[in-house]
Amino acid sequence: MFAVIESGGKQHTVSEGDNLKIELLSGEEGSTLEFDKVLMISDGENSKIGSPYVENAKVTAKLISHGKHDKIKVFKMKRRKDYRRTYGHRQSFSQVQIESISS
Repeated sequence: MFAVIESGGKQHTVSEGDNLKIELLSGEEGSTLEFDKVLMISDGENSKIGSPYVENAKVTAKLISHGKHDKIKVFKMKRRKDYRRTYGHRQSFSQVQIESISS
């Protein structure tokens, strides 16, 4: 069984037992989260597709940790204009483990 959920403006395909890194969520490590923005649920034979969300569907997850991804460097330059800018960015994330999918 798998589901497609929406979190942080992105869509994620999840199934029970999956670990995934999603946009930073508020909450303490070890707490339980519920995702109610479920776009689709499938068990291999039957599928439910929402418009936009499936009614009475929930995905329960456990918040494992918070962290930051690796740093990316952004470099801008305009040739012959003596213009150079360098900056970096580290995106924050929350790591969750999917416990159950219900519809």
